Amino acid sequence: MSASRKTIKNEAGRAPSPTSKFKFWLSPLLFLVIFTGLMLLFAIPMGLPNMLSTVMNTAFALLIDTCLYIMAIAVIMGAVAALLTEFGVVSLLNNILNPLMKPLYGLPGAAALGIVTTYLSDNPAILSLAEDHGFRKYFKKYQFYALTNLGTAFGMGVIVSTFMLGLGVTEGNVVVAVLIGNLGAIIGSIVSTRLMLMQTKRAFGTEEYEEIPVGADSMSTSVSSAKRPGIGMRILNAALTGGKNGVDIGLAIIPGVVVVCTLVMLLTKGPSADGTYTGSAFEGIRLLPLAAEKIEFLLRPLFGFAHSDAIAVPITALGSAGAATGIVKELSAAGRVNAHDIAVFTAMCMCWSGYLSTHASMMQALRRPELTGKAILSHTAGGLAAGIAANWLFKLISLIL
Repeated sequence: MSASRKTIKNEAGRAPSPTSKFKFWLSPLLFLVIFTGLMLLFAIPMGLPNMLSTVMNTAFALLIDTCLYIMAIAVIMGAVAALLTEFGVVSLLNNILNPLMKPLYGLPGAAALGIVTTYLSDNPAILSLAEDHGFRKYFKKYQFYALTNLGTAFGMGVIVSTFMLGLGVTEGNVVVAVLIGNLGAIIGSIVSTRLMLMQTKRAFGTEEYEEIPVGADSMSTSVSSAKRPGIGMRILNAALTGGKNGVDIGLAIIPGVVVVCTLVMLLTKGPSADGTYTGSAFEGIRLLPLAAEKIEFLLRPLFGFAHSDAIAVPITALGSAGAATGIVKELSAAGRVNAHDIAVFTAMCMCWSGYLSTHASMMQALRRPELTGKAILSHTAGGLAAGIAANWLFKLISLIL
């Protein structure tokens, strides 16, 4: 057969159809168009060298300051989770709190331990519990993956609350505002978790329990009572095994935090203090705050902020609660924050607590990346509910007091 009469064959031995040829070219070309457009979005205002420098510096700062910090939290909380399982505390909490957690969240009582650990530390602390087989056994499959939403709603709770209390706002009772903010975050957590459960029920049903490797139910059941080591060795073995799980979790979340949070920071932050781009870490084009300003007419009645600048706080909390509290400090120094705003800030910074930066990596660590979109959508609604609840609860309590 001459070369002029040869046809290109596909794997089945047939010549490709025009449709398959079109799809072959469409996917890479569409990606290149989107990728180039995204690069230009940042490169035009920032300058290409500054943009590339900012990306690298931001990624490095996130790796050193955020990822290693999260890994340290995961190691400590992994050790704590293993100890609580080893000595039966998780089982006790499950029995005591099940009547409360079941109607509120649709989760077993053991999930309350996730609230405590994330409130005292940060979002990924819930993963240390999730890796403990003595904790997992209380969850059905559809309930287990909602832990990402539950834990994130309380991440950095004690840090955010303490920070807000220390602002020294003169207008209004800050203590009451922070308490209302915490209550708003609880309401947001219920909304987020319940919405996520609706998604996971469709995916997994309601009968199947979360899979636990054979022989890995819990360290407390790994040996018979006759051969159980002394209490000192039990503490040491549990703590070290749990800490090792924390190291694995810390490594698993690094790609998600670095990639997603770098993009969120580029979209959220602005230029340097003098209004120029220098290539430093955490510079950006402020696209998300600018977009929020366009719908301020809708956001103001929902959240009741005293000044339009305040909308930058929850927008920034999408990527980082720590960065959001920095904006609160600047607004407070300028006298543009009152106690009402503190209530809403507390609720939304706690409930969202940088979930766009962590949800992808958390679901990756749980080996269910396909649930990331569902978790993010559910938690977006939860954070909005937290802010709205704090707004109207503060107004209601102000009328009473």
